[in-house]
Amino acid sequence: MPDWSSYFPVTDPTWIFFLVLCIILFAPILLGKLRIPHIIGMIFAGVLIGPYGFNVLDRDSSFELFGKVGLYYIMFLASLEMDMQNMRRIRWQAFTLGIAAFVIPLAMGFVSNYFLLKYSIVTSILLASMYASHTLIAYPIVIRYGVARNRSVSIAVGGTIVTDTLTLLVLAVIAGMFRGETQGYFWMELLLKVIAVSLLIVYSFPRIGRWFFRRYNDGVIQYIFVMAMVFLAAGLMEVVGMEGILGAFLAGLVLNRLIPRTAPLMHHLEFVGNALFIPYFLIGVGMLIDLSVLFGSTEALKVAGVMITMALSGKWIASWVTQKVFKMSALERELMYGLSNAQAAATLAAVLVGYNIILPSGERLLNEDVLNGTILLILVTCVVSSFITEATAKKLALRGGSVTEERPLDEESTLIALAYPDTVDDLVNVALMMRKNKSDAPMSAINVVLEDDEKAREQGSKLLEHAAMLASAANVQMQTKVRLATNLANGIIHTMKESDYSELVVGLHVQSSPTESFFGPVLLSLLNDLNRQITMVRCTMPINTIRRIHVAIPAKAQFEAGFYHWVERVARMAETLGCRVIYHGHRDTLRILQRFLQMYHADVRAEYIMTDGGNELKRLSKEVKEDHLLVVVLARRGSISYRPSFDHIPQQIKRYYINTGLMLIFPDIYAETATKGVSINQPLSVDDRYEAAKEWYRKILTKRSENNFEE
Repeated sequence: MPDWSSYFPVTDPTWIFFLVLCIILFAPILLGKLRIPHIIGMIFAGVLIGPYGFNVLDRDSSFELFGKVGLYYIMFLASLEMDMQNMRRIRWQAFTLGIAAFVIPLAMGFVSNYFLLKYSIVTSILLASMYASHTLIAYPIVIRYGVARNRSVSIAVGGTIVTDTLTLLVLAVIAGMFRGETQGYFWMELLLKVIAVSLLIVYSFPRIGRWFFRRYNDGVIQYIFVMAMVFLAAGLMEVVGMEGILGAFLAGLVLNRLIPRTAPLMHHLEFVGNALFIPYFLIGVGMLIDLSVLFGSTEALKVAGVMITMALSGKWIASWVTQKVFKMSALERELMYGLSNAQAAATLAAVLVGYNIILPSGERLLNEDVLNGTILLILVTCVVSSFITEATAKKLALRGGSVTEERPLDEESTLIALAYPDTVDDLVNVALMMRKNKSDAPMSAINVVLEDDEKAREQGSKLLEHAAMLASAANVQMQTKVRLATNLANGIIHTMKESDYSELVVGLHVQSSPTESFFGPVLLSLLNDLNRQITMVRCTMPINTIRRIHVAIPAKAQFEAGFYHWVERVARMAETLGCRVIYHGHRDTLRILQRFLQMYHADVRAEYIMTDGGNELKRLSKEVKEDHLLVVVLARRGSISYRPSFDHIPQQIKRYYINTGLMLIFPDIYAETATKGVSINQPLSVDDRYEAAKEWYRKILTKRSENNFEE
């Protein structure tokens, strides 16, 4: 018989990569039939093919390289997916979990290490710090189930950085002690270095990112730029003596606002990470695990048992404490526990540092029993973390995210009218940001050409193909159509009416001469013949680099049928961008608007400035900067909120906002009026106005209980 062992481990790069891809492909498929989380499948596959299994592959430099990239990717995606507005509200919960998840396992571990395992004080502290750290191994699971923005996930992610930072500080101090660096100002120097690098990242990265995104719109270039920033942050942290995962996490935090969750770039980042780098890291972790320790010395099993018990129980107590202090649900506690339970990154760093430190007696600071116990600790905690997170995330997804606030859903179907190549990216991105996340509602794009213009038809097909690619990159299916018509406006109008689209997104007309109408003949025809919401957009810079949104609202806007429709769209855009939004309007309008946002969009950083509800564009010109977006809510003639002063808005825009991003919204007047049965001329209290608008909005909610809007 041939000696097959001579062919293993495989060393040819082509076959190594082929085998890894096969594992990434088939492990989730096979284990999915057994209801085992695919993450565990990656780790077990690493055990089987690794040097301690069948020795098919060696853990060479490729696994070290891609593994480190995967680890940074996990930390980066975790901070990039965080809802920063929600994070501000739950920062104390995250801090509490982080401190509890560090102090409780550290205290329990020190006592057990010192009294049960009979280790020295320094060894006991270092070993206990390993119980305190954790890695977000199970984070891809919450992304897959669509619950990554649940508050318990944000708390777990925020607590991770607190816990791992403290753990890495302990590791740096103990390592410095044995290198003779703790004399003098070591503590102060380390702290100052970390603070200096953190301030450099926080201050410079957003500015560099905003400058870059404004000048380069290519998806590949943007992806490479983001990854370069992540590794720069990680490298800077390693230079000052900390682990790179802290820098990668911080890079995600500061770039969070520049990469909206609906943007194609976000989906590119998630796709590459989940398809390649993160599985590589998980397989590499499995290749470190030596199951033979289960049948080895009794001392190794004793050490492993103590380590696993302290780590699992310490994290559960920390999650329980956080739940009780902030009156959270049991489901939230389980999700926090599942995410904060897995040991990998900082744990490996700590055990390898301790293993490589040789004491004056010739012994290692952390012996082989601890090293083997750590491998078992990683295996058990990763399995437990994956199972708990999978089960809890599934329950949360089946309940429709009931732990978070319910938000109203209204029927939406968007048509984007495209005419010029320069505006395709802006219009599609704006429409995606105003779209409900994971909505099944149709999104379509149209290009209208004259029947005898063959060249325009070819150009229109290219525009629509590019728009469909942008939408597809954001995981949204877009229907496209080149429509032939004898009149451009009629082509759009007939498409809107034939398919009953609820809103139209179109670029703002560019005047070719001073005497030409501000809106142009096409937009004027659309306003005259369409009753649905029309959103006109002009972007002077990429929409994801907008720092603030100003919304000018006319008086009595709350009585328009489409009031909540545009309010919902602007709120979604503000949430996606993570920027502050300032509403300028009449007191009565703002009061209703504020109640709605507090109920369904509490994460929006909103400010309210009371005016008389008239034309405020001249006054606003002093507040709106070039990197701001001005949203002007208008009304058609004959509408409740229409004012004669609206006729002067085009001149004011040309005078004061020539270099400013602009969005003009003409609300929907198709539905029943919000004031049905109520005369707007009769004196009404604010509560009466609110009840009238609320009654109308109840009717357009889809498949919702009438009590959803109750306070």
